[in-house]
Amino acid sequence: MATITGNEIQGMVGHWLKTPVGAYLGSGYGQDAKAMLQLPQSDGAPDAFLQKLRTDVAVLQALPAGSVNLYGVQTPPDRLDLVIEVAGQAIEVPRA
Repeated sequence: MATITGNEIQGMVGHWLKTPVGAYLGSGYGQDAKAMLQLPQSDGAPDAFLQKLRTDVAVLQALPAGSVNLYGVQTPPDRLDLVIEVAGQAIEVPRA
């Protein structure tokens, strides 16, 4: 039986974060963090972002609830850096 390691999951999430939506012809795989940042957070944009991650990287659906989180870290003077935490491991959302 094959086992997927935490490092492999981090690699999958990292790949997803580096892939813009529509980069693979005929597929909606990938993320658009900049578009999410332009929406009011009260509209559920972060939840939709994480749901798309779980849909695109199906192995995340096997993790317990609360294992995938999205955080914003304020960086002076006026920047917000995003971090996705998967099972306790932080992965920075790349700035494009």
